[in-house]
Amino acid sequence: MKNKTLGSSLIVAGTTIGAGMLAMPLTSAEMGFITTLILLFLLWALLSYSALLFVEVYQKAERKDAGIATLAEQHFGMIGRVLATLSLVIFMYAILTVYSLGGGDLFTPFLTFAGEHANTLAIIIFVVLFAIAVTIGTSAVDGFTRLLFIAKLIAFATVLFLMLPKVTLENLGAMPLHHFLIISASPVFFTSFGFHVVIPSINNYLDGDIRRLRIAIIGGTAIPLVAYILWQMATHGVFEQVQFIQIIRNDPTLNGLVQATYHATGSSIISGIVRLFSALALITSFLGVSLALVDCLDDLLKRVNVNASRISLSLLTFVPTLLFALFYRDFLAVLTYAGQMFTFYGLVLPVGMAWMLRRKYPDLPYRVIGGNVGLLVALVLGLLIMNVPFLISAGYLPPVVG
Repeated sequence: MKNKTLGSSLIVAGTTIGAGMLAMPLTSAEMGFITTLILLFLLWALLSYSALLFVEVYQKAERKDAGIATLAEQHFGMIGRVLATLSLVIFMYAILTVYSLGGGDLFTPFLTFAGEHANTLAIIIFVVLFAIAVTIGTSAVDGFTRLLFIAKLIAFATVLFLMLPKVTLENLGAMPLHHFLIISASPVFFTSFGFHVVIPSINNYLDGDIRRLRIAIIGGTAIPLVAYILWQMATHGVFEQVQFIQIIRNDPTLNGLVQATYHATGSSIISGIVRLFSALALITSFLGVSLALVDCLDDLLKRVNVNASRISLSLLTFVPTLLFALFYRDFLAVLTYAGQMFTFYGLVLPVGMAWMLRRKYPDLPYRVIGGNVGLLVALVLGLLIMNVPFLISAGYLPPVVG
C-alpha cells in the first residue's frame, strides 16, 4: 500500500523546487551567505505558516476538492473569487515570462549565427518548442517531465559534488553591502517557496486528513529548504563577492550566473553543468506551470459556457507569454512582479480567509499556532513584500542588483 503522506510531501517538494532557486544567487550576491540563510528560514517559516492556514480553512470547505478560488468565494463572495483567480492567472503569466527569458538567456550563446537577434530567436524557440509539447497533451508532458526531472536531480547533485569542495570560509563570511537587501530580495525568494497551488489537490488526495496534510506540508517544504541552503552555500562559498557582483551587474541573467561559475572555478565542465541544471529546472517548471495555466483558462471559459479547443487554450497561454518575453526583457524585474502576485495569493488571501473563519467558527478543531497575533504579523509581512518594488523605486530600499 503506497504511503500517500510521503507522496504528498514529494509533490510539495517537487512543486517548490524549480526555476525560482536559480535567481537566488543573482539577488543575494550583495547580501552575503549568513543574511541569505536568515531570509531563507524566515520565508520558509512564513510560507509554511500560510500553507497551514489553508489547511485550517479546509476544515469548513464546502467540499474537500474545492479550489482556492472557491474557498475565497465562500468567505468573500464573488469579489473573493475574482481576486483569487486574477492574482493566480497574472502570477502564472508572469512566471512563464520569467522562464521564457531565462531559457532565452541560456540558449542565446548557441545561436550566435543570428547576431544581435540571437536572444530574440532563443526566446521564440524556447516558447514554441515546449508549447508544442503542452498542446499535444498532459500525457506527453508527463513522460517528458519524468525524464527531465531525473536528469535535473542528477545535474544538481553533480553541481553540488563539484562545487562544495571549492567553498571557502572567507567567501561564506562576506558581509552584506546593504542590510536592507534582505527586504529587497524577499519577493524573488518568495516565489521559490511557492507550492500553494497544489494544496487543493493534496487535500483531496489525503481525503481531508488534517494531520497528514500538516505532515506533508512541513516535510515537503523542509526538502527544498535543505536544497536551497546547499545551493546557496555552493554559490556564495565559491564566488568571491566583489567579482560576482561585478559580473551580474554587467549581465543580471542566468547566463551571468553561468559566466560567474566559470570565472570562479576556471572549469568549463562545472559551468556547463550549471547551465544544464539551470536549463532543466526552467524547462520542467515551464511545462508544469503551462499545464496549470491551460487548465485554469479552460475552467474559466467553461464557467461562461465556452468550450475551447486544446489549440485555442494553448494560444491563449503562450501568445501573451511570448509577447511579454519579447517586449519586456528584465528577468529580475518580472520575477519580482511575479513575487508580488504570489504574495497576495499565497499569504494575504489565506490570512484573510482564516480571519473570517475564526470569527464564524470560534471552536475550530484545528487552529494554526500563533492565534490572531500570528495572522496580523503575517499580513503585515505580506503587505510589506508586495510593496517592496515600489519602495525600491522610491529609493527607500536598495535594488537587488545595484
